[in-house]
Amino acid sequence: MGNKVNILGVKVDKVNIPSVVRKIMKFIDCEGNRVVYTPNSEMIMQAYRNDDFKNVLNSADIVTADGIGVVYASKILKNPISERCSGYDIACELLKHLEKSGKSVYLFGSKPGVPETAKVNIIKKHPKLNVVGVSNGYFDEKREQEIINDINEKNPDVVFVCLGVPKQEYWIYNHKNQLNAKVFIGLGGTLDVFAGNVKRAPDIYIKLGLEWLYRLIKEPKRFIRMLDLPKFAMTVILKGKKYEQ
Repeated sequence: MGNKVNILGVKVDKVNIPSVVRKIMKFIDCEGNRVVYTPNSEMIMQAYRNDDFKNVLNSADIVTADGIGVVYASKILKNPISERCSGYDIACELLKHLEKSGKSVYLFGSKPGVPETAKVNIIKKHPKLNVVGVSNGYFDEKREQEIINDINEKNPDVVFVCLGVPKQEYWIYNHKNQLNAKVFIGLGGTLDVFAGNVKRAPDIYIKLGLEWLYRLIKEPKRFIRMLDLPKFAMTVILKGKKYEQ
């Protein structure tokens, strides 16, 4: 049924983490730049309601299933994705390959101090990795231009863009052609995890597809956002078939 599954208008690649990382490493050696987005169920519901955001997601070179709900949706549509490919897991595996190959990464996003701490922790684990620059995600128009100039000066192979959804996807979409970098990846709160400010769910939650529950327990204020999960499932069941390619 092809290499993608159309979930409420968002075309998600049927890939696993090793294949995504291999593709990214190949992108680095190609002309031009490439984009990777990692939507979960909430993001796809946003795109379902907003055609502009849907078009931004579909403009990417790779779109992975970050949430287990997206994987389940693909099975409901009988065009199954083999596994969840979260942005954090992709980043962890990619950093290993960047270190081995001598390629570089730029860390962009989160609160002041977070990308710096994330860099320190990443270098502890990957001492030969070339982290060429960092910048937090708080900026006005003037500082945004300074960030663009810094990225262009550092000329990284990969930029981790961690501005939150949908800001990071729009930022990449609107600025990628101004920037000297090969691959841009929207990674949400990944820098906060690398910095140690946010803990990943225990393995048992991840294996059972219940990471969303762990995050809800830790952050009850996410409850309103989490209401999109049952809405997503019901919308896929009732309307998903009409998006089939």
